[in-house]
Amino acid sequence: MKNITIYTDGAARGNPDGPGGFGTILLFVDDKGVEHTKEISAGFDKTTNNRMEMLAAIKGLEALNYPCNVDLYSDSKYLINAFNEHWIENWIKKGWVTASKKKVKNRPLWERLISATNGHNITWHWVKGHAGNVYNERCDILATSAADSHKSKLLHDDSSDLKNIC
Repeated sequence: MKNITIYTDGAARGNPDGPGGFGTILLFVDDKGVEHTKEISAGFDKTTNNRMEMLAAIKGLEALNYPCNVDLYSDSKYLINAFNEHWIENWIKKGWVTASKKKVKNRPLWERLISATNGHNITWHWVKGHAGNVYNERCDILATSAADSHKSKLLHDDSSDLKNIC
């Protein structure tokens, strides 16, 4: 299995239900030591920050063509803790209800994210936002730029460098 690194970020202006966007970067180092990257971003008219954080991870994982070992980095504790703290497993066991007996928000996105994880070995990493991590900062720029343009379409997909690699 190939090793892929994914960085993600989401942004929303006027959270909730303001314009938002996500940014995702996929990184792969080939057998010759050459790094390949793919950047994906999109903006939406009405959304929330959490939805954009989740969609960034979904789009990164859905961009993979083969099962991979993935290190996924996000500054969203909501996203990372859902996997590392086993929230998702508990939600599913309880019929998509939280520990406080409320319906899980964004269930369709969680289900899509779970589906996107299938076949991959994923390690979920939390990275502090706005702390100088070059890839997290780039994802933030992609996400906020997409949010500022808030068009409900894919704004940026630089996929030429990773075509048929992962």
